[in-house]
Amino acid sequence: MSDAARFPDVMLLAAGLGRRMQPLTQSRPKPLIDVAGLSLIDRAIANARAEGATRFAVNAHHLADQVVAHFAGHGDFSVLVEPELLGTGGGVRNGLPHLAGDPILVMNTDAFWPTGADKPLTRLLARHRELAADISLLCVHPIRATGFGRSHDFCLDPAGRITYDFGLPVIYAGVAVIERRVFEGAPEGAFSFYPLIEKALAEGRLAGAPLDAPWFHVGDPEALVAAEAALE
Repeated sequence: MSDAARFPDVMLLAAGLGRRMQPLTQSRPKPLIDVAGLSLIDRAIANARAEGATRFAVNAHHLADQVVAHFAGHGDFSVLVEPELLGTGGGVRNGLPHLAGDPILVMNTDAFWPTGADKPLTRLLARHRELAADISLLCVHPIRATGFGRSHDFCLDPAGRITYDFGLPVIYAGVAVIERRVFEGAPEGAFSFYPLIEKALAEGRLAGAPLDAPWFHVGDPEALVAAEAALE
Protein backbone atom coordinates (compact mmCIF):
# COMPACT_ATOMS: atom_id res chain seq x y z
CA MET A 1 0.00 0.00 0.00
CA SER A 2 1.37 3.44 -0.92
CA ASP A 3 1.98 6.11 1.71
CA ALA A 4 -0.76 8.19 0.09
CA ALA A 5 -3.30 5.38 0.53
CA ARG A 6 -2.46 4.25 4.08
CA PHE A 7 -3.30 6.03 7.29
CA PRO A 8 -0.11 7.35 8.89
CA ASP A 9 1.51 5.75 11.89
CA VAL A 10 0.87 7.75 15.05
CA MET A 11 3.32 9.17 17.59
CA LEU A 12 1.64 9.72 20.97
CA LEU A 13 3.41 12.25 23.18
CA ALA A 14 3.10 10.92 26.74
CA ALA A 15 6.42 11.70 28.43
CA GLY A 16 5.67 14.99 30.21
CA LEU A 17 5.87 15.48 33.96
CA GLY A 18 2.30 16.78 34.26
CA ARG A 19 3.23 19.40 36.86
CA ARG A 20 0.07 21.44 36.28
CA MET A 21 -2.02 18.33 36.98
CA GLN A 22 -0.58 17.77 40.46
CA PRO A 23 -1.41 16.26 42.88
CA LEU A 24 -3.00 13.71 40.53
CA THR A 25 0.26 13.14 38.69
CA GLN A 26 2.25 12.36 41.80
CA SER A 27 1.11 8.75 41.56
CA ARG A 28 -0.03 8.43 37.94
CA PRO A 29 1.29 9.81 34.64
CA LYS A 30 -1.04 12.39 33.16
CA PRO A 31 -1.91 10.35 30.03
CA LEU A 32 -3.35 7.60 32.27
CA ILE A 33 -5.66 9.91 34.22
CA ASP A 34 -9.29 8.98 33.64
CA VAL A 35 -11.77 11.41 32.10
CA ALA A 36 -15.32 10.16 32.55
CA GLY A 37 -14.15 6.56 32.81
CA LEU A 38 -11.54 6.45 30.04
CA SER A 39 -7.90 7.52 30.24
CA LEU A 40 -6.67 10.55 28.33
CA ILE A 41 -4.33 8.50 26.16
CA ASP A 42 -7.06 5.98 25.31
CA ARG A 43 -9.33 8.83 24.25
CA ALA A 44 -6.63 10.11 21.88
CA ILE A 45 -6.10 6.59 20.55
CA ALA A 46 -9.84 6.18 20.00
CA ASN A 47 -9.89 9.41 17.97
CA ALA A 48 -7.09 8.06 15.75
CA ARG A 49 -8.47 4.52 15.42
CA ALA A 50 -11.88 5.87 14.40
CA GLU A 51 -10.30 7.16 11.18
CA GLY A 52 -8.03 4.25 10.35
CA ALA A 53 -4.91 4.37 12.55
CA THR A 54 -3.47 0.93 13.31
CA ARG A 55 0.14 1.45 14.47
CA PHE A 56 1.38 3.66 17.29
CA ALA A 57 4.56 4.67 19.10
CA VAL A 58 4.31 6.12 22.61
CA ASN A 59 7.04 7.94 24.51
CA ALA A 60 7.16 7.74 28.31
CA HIS A 61 9.27 9.20 31.11
CA HIS A 62 7.38 10.15 34.28
CA LEU A 63 6.23 6.92 35.97
CA ALA A 64 7.07 5.19 32.72
CA ASP A 65 6.53 1.71 34.15
CA GLN A 66 2.80 2.42 34.31
CA VAL A 67 2.73 3.42 30.64
CA VAL A 68 4.66 0.29 29.71
CA ALA A 69 2.22 -1.86 31.70
CA HIS A 70 -0.78 -0.11 30.10
CA PHE A 71 0.32 -1.26 26.64
CA ALA A 72 1.76 -4.66 27.56
CA GLY A 73 0.61 -7.31 25.14
CA HIS A 74 -0.51 -4.82 22.49
CA GLY A 75 1.65 -5.55 19.46
CA ASP A 76 0.51 -2.45 17.56
CA PHE A 77 2.16 -0.16 20.16
CA SER A 78 5.86 0.57 20.66
CA VAL A 79 6.58 2.20 24.04
CA LEU A 80 9.78 4.25 24.06
CA VAL A 81 11.04 5.05 27.56
CA GLU A 82 13.07 8.26 27.70
CA PRO A 83 15.64 8.18 30.55
CA GLU A 84 15.83 11.96 30.13
CA LEU A 85 13.07 14.14 28.74
CA LEU A 86 13.58 14.89 25.05
CA GLY A 87 10.88 17.53 24.64
CA THR A 88 8.19 17.41 22.01
CA GLY A 89 10.56 17.68 19.05
CA GLY A 90 13.20 15.34 20.41
CA GLY A 91 10.56 12.84 21.43
CA VAL A 92 9.12 12.67 17.93
CA ARG A 93 12.54 12.38 16.30
CA ASN A 94 13.45 9.57 18.69
CA GLY A 95 10.26 7.80 17.64
CA LEU A 96 10.84 8.00 13.89
CA PRO A 97 12.62 4.61 13.60
CA HIS A 98 9.53 3.00 15.11
CA LEU A 99 7.12 4.65 12.68
CA ALA A 100 6.62 3.58 9.08
CA GLY A 101 5.64 5.73 6.16
CA ASP A 102 5.71 9.43 5.40
CA PRO A 103 4.10 11.62 6.68
CA ILE A 104 3.50 10.68 10.31
CA LEU A 105 0.75 11.81 12.66
CA VAL A 106 1.71 13.28 16.04
CA MET A 107 -0.85 13.59 18.84
CA ASN A 108 -0.70 15.18 22.27
CA THR A 109 -2.32 12.95 24.89
CA ASP A 110 -3.97 15.66 26.96
CA ALA A 111 -6.56 16.71 24.37
CA PHE A 112 -9.38 14.93 22.55
CA TRP A 113 -12.83 15.25 21.00
CA PRO A 114 -15.81 12.90 21.44
CA THR A 115 -15.05 9.87 19.29
CA GLY A 116 -17.31 9.74 16.26
CA ALA A 117 -18.37 13.39 16.53
CA ASP A 118 -16.20 14.33 13.54
CA LYS A 119 -13.56 12.91 11.18
CA PRO A 120 -11.02 15.72 11.29
CA LEU A 121 -7.91 13.62 10.70
CA THR A 122 -9.09 12.54 7.26
CA ARG A 123 -9.75 16.18 6.45
CA LEU A 124 -6.35 17.22 7.83
CA LEU A 125 -4.51 14.62 5.75
CA ALA A 126 -6.33 15.73 2.60
CA ARG A 127 -5.43 19.35 3.25
CA HIS A 128 -1.81 18.40 3.92
CA ARG A 129 -1.53 16.63 0.58
CA GLU A 130 -3.46 19.29 -1.33
CA LEU A 131 -1.13 22.09 -0.19
CA ALA A 132 2.07 19.98 -0.20
CA ALA A 133 2.73 21.18 3.34
CA ASP A 134 5.66 20.30 5.56
CA ILE A 135 3.43 20.37 8.66
CA SER A 136 -0.33 20.55 9.00
CA LEU A 137 -2.08 21.32 12.27
CA LEU A 138 -5.53 20.36 13.44
CA CYS A 139 -7.23 23.59 14.48
CA VAL A 140 -10.24 24.39 16.62
CA HIS A 141 -12.21 27.61 17.01
CA PRO A 142 -12.03 28.92 20.60
CA ILE A 143 -15.80 28.67 20.99
CA ARG A 144 -15.50 24.86 20.73
CA ALA A 145 -12.65 24.61 23.27
CA THR A 146 -12.84 23.57 26.93
CA GLY A 147 -9.81 23.93 29.20
CA PHE A 148 -7.88 26.46 27.11
CA GLY A 149 -6.90 29.86 28.52
CA ARG A 150 -5.50 31.88 25.59
CA SER A 151 -7.62 33.64 22.99
CA HIS A 152 -6.02 31.78 20.05
CA ASP A 153 -2.70 30.49 18.68
CA PHE A 154 -2.88 31.19 14.95
CA CYS A 155 -5.22 32.20 12.15
CA LEU A 156 -6.48 29.84 9.43
CA ASP A 157 -6.98 31.49 6.05
CA PRO A 158 -9.68 30.46 3.54
CA ALA A 159 -7.20 28.41 1.50
CA GLY A 160 -6.12 26.35 4.52
CA ARG A 161 -2.80 28.07 5.20
CA ILE A 162 -1.94 28.95 8.78
CA THR A 163 -0.87 32.55 9.42
CA TYR A 164 -0.39 34.79 12.42
CA ASP A 165 -2.79 37.53 11.37
CA PHE A 166 -5.09 36.62 8.46
CA GLY A 167 -8.10 34.34 8.67
CA LEU A 168 -10.15 32.70 11.39
CA PRO A 169 -8.58 32.74 14.88
CA VAL A 170 -7.90 29.14 15.91
CA ILE A 171 -6.28 27.05 18.62
CA TYR A 172 -3.74 24.34 17.82
CA ALA A 173 -5.64 21.20 18.81
CA GLY A 174 -2.59 19.07 19.60
CA VAL A 175 -2.55 16.99 16.39
CA ALA A 176 -0.06 17.45 13.55
CA VAL A 177 0.73 15.75 10.25
CA ILE A 178 4.48 15.97 9.72
CA GLU A 179 6.80 15.12 6.83
CA ARG A 180 9.95 13.29 7.91
CA ARG A 181 12.12 15.86 6.13
CA VAL A 182 11.13 18.40 8.77
CA PHE A 183 13.55 16.71 11.19
CA GLU A 184 16.57 16.87 8.88
CA GLY A 185 19.18 19.01 10.59
CA ALA A 186 17.23 19.17 13.86
CA PRO A 187 19.38 19.55 17.01
CA GLU A 188 20.60 16.60 19.01
CA GLY A 189 18.96 15.72 22.32
CA ALA A 190 15.99 17.55 23.74
CA PHE A 191 14.21 20.26 21.76
CA SER A 192 10.76 21.69 21.26
CA PHE A 193 8.62 20.98 18.21
CA TYR A 194 7.45 24.59 18.10
CA PRO A 195 10.46 26.06 16.19
CA LEU A 196 9.76 23.54 13.43
CA ILE A 197 6.20 24.87 13.23
CA GLU A 198 7.51 28.44 13.09
CA LYS A 199 9.91 27.52 10.27
CA ALA A 200 7.14 25.90 8.23
CA LEU A 201 4.96 28.96 8.78
CA ALA A 202 7.72 31.35 7.70
CA GLU A 203 8.24 29.31 4.51
CA GLY A 204 4.51 29.17 3.70
CA ARG A 205 4.43 25.39 4.24
CA LEU A 206 2.20 25.25 7.32
CA ALA A 207 -1.36 24.14 6.63
CA GLY A 208 -4.37 23.51 8.84
CA ALA A 209 -7.84 22.03 8.92
CA PRO A 210 -10.64 22.71 11.41
CA LEU A 211 -12.18 20.37 13.95
CA ASP A 212 -15.97 20.39 13.74
CA ALA A 213 -16.66 19.03 17.24
CA PRO A 214 -16.21 19.99 20.89
CA TRP A 215 -12.55 19.89 21.96
CA PHE A 216 -11.26 19.23 25.45
CA HIS A 217 -7.81 20.17 26.70
CA VAL A 218 -7.15 18.57 30.09
CA GLY A 219 -4.08 20.27 31.46
CA ASP A 220 -4.98 20.78 35.12
CA PRO A 221 -7.51 19.49 37.68
CA GLU A 222 -9.95 22.31 36.92
CA ALA A 223 -9.96 21.40 33.22
CA LEU A 224 -10.53 17.76 34.17
CA VAL A 225 -13.63 18.72 36.14
CA ALA A 226 -14.88 20.88 33.25
CA ALA A 227 -14.34 18.11 30.69
CA GLU A 228 -16.16 15.51 32.78
CA ALA A 229 -19.07 17.87 33.36
CA ALA A 230 -19.36 18.58 29.61
CA LEU A 231 -19.13 14.89 28.69
CA GLU A 232 -21.88 13.99 31.15
